[in-house]
Amino acid sequence: MAAAVAESAPRAADDWVRVAGTNLSTQDFFDAASRGRRWRDSPTATLSALAAGSSPHAQEYARLLAEVASAACQLGEPTMRVIGNASVAAAAQLRAVPGSMPVDGGPVSGPAVDAADPVAAAVPDPQATTAAPAEHPEKTLDELMAELDGLIGLERVKGEIHRQVAVLRMEKLRAEAGLRKPTITRHLVFTGNPGTGKTTVARLVSGIYRALGLLSKGQLVEVDRSELVAGYLGQTATKTADAVASAAGGVLFIDEAYSLTGTSPLGDQYGQEAVDTLVKEMEDRRDDLVVIVAGYPEPMRVFINANPGLASRFRTTIEFEDYTDEELVSILLQLAKGADYELVPEAVERFREVLGRTPRSDTFGNGRFARNALEAAIGQHAWRLRDIESPTLDQLRQLVARDFDAEPLEEATGVPPPAPDEEDASQEPELPQPGPTSGGGP
Repeated sequence: MAAAVAESAPRAADDWVRVAGTNLSTQDFFDAASRGRRWRDSPTATLSALAAGSSPHAQEYARLLAEVASAACQLGEPTMRVIGNASVAAAAQLRAVPGSMPVDGGPVSGPAVDAADPVAAAVPDPQATTAAPAEHPEKTLDELMAELDGLIGLERVKGEIHRQVAVLRMEKLRAEAGLRKPTITRHLVFTGNPGTGKTTVARLVSGIYRALGLLSKGQLVEVDRSELVAGYLGQTATKTADAVASAAGGVLFIDEAYSLTGTSPLGDQYGQEAVDTLVKEMEDRRDDLVVIVAGYPEPMRVFINANPGLASRFRTTIEFEDYTDEELVSILLQLAKGADYELVPEAVERFREVLGRTPRSDTFGNGRFARNALEAAIGQHAWRLRDIESPTLDQLRQLVARDFDAEPLEEATGVPPPAPDEEDASQEPELPQPGPTSGGGP
């Protein structure tokens, strides 16, 4: 996680190697950053497993992960982008466990914020958490389905998951009644462009299947080719089997699964060994494992059809459509709220302008685009307040239009700033005078 947060900071790799151990190299840093990017906006696999099992250690582990994200800002020469990464990553870990986020979404304890330190101003204080019970009850099926229904967009996806739940519930009831049951595969194919919510839905599916009694734990383990394929023949089978074992009782989520075989430029005999091992493990653990493979629609279709062992096990494909502009605005606002920030109306309009001049293709980031924009804006916000000795609570929380301007946002999203004749005065809007406050949230 630290590498993923700090990867854009000059000389971060050198500091990471020095802190992590002498047997590591700068290449190890960039490999770790590549693997850890997924945790900048979602809980780590270990935290997911602890939260799914209602472990009494989940809250403390989430707090420690948030501290790791914050500490990553000290690697190399931190940029504003790194500060934004740390803020969003810390919030994602704390949000995964009830009681881990600060009271009312705002800081209630811990040291006073040093306004001269942009990191302190931007990253949530992991110590400022509520006093919560050590154990948390597992979510019920109704609660998980309500969470699914509350996701932004994805209406077709929600309908298909509801259909799957109805079929699997009936299968379970028939089996309990001693009736014959059809062979219904629980494994799924998710297709769609990047950032369309596939991992989020997979995490909910793992909990839903656990609530239905189809899985014993309900954790989500997310992997890609690098975590399944080894450097030599023979080692891949062991590496893949270990990855599957870590997901036993839950869901194994394989992103860009077609990179394993000859249907992708990366496909080779090592990848095929991983597929063969995966098929065997799916059969051996068929009563307590669900596998979800994900990627672009056409490569996924070719991948499944080219491997008979997979075609017979993956019979349900769920398509994830791109988000609309308004859905992306809603996602940005939701992410900002989760990290305890608020966009003033002018900032929302500025983000809409950015969306309006963003080319759309199958590489468009969708939800990741919104996350990247927020990370860049949080960094710019911290820099904007660097000379204010005692910022008000509103100043600490509010993102303004200029936070979404120019180079920081262009670096994060790949979208150039508007031409000079398209710019308005672009001055920071005058913030409303703060009134008495009693906590952190509006």
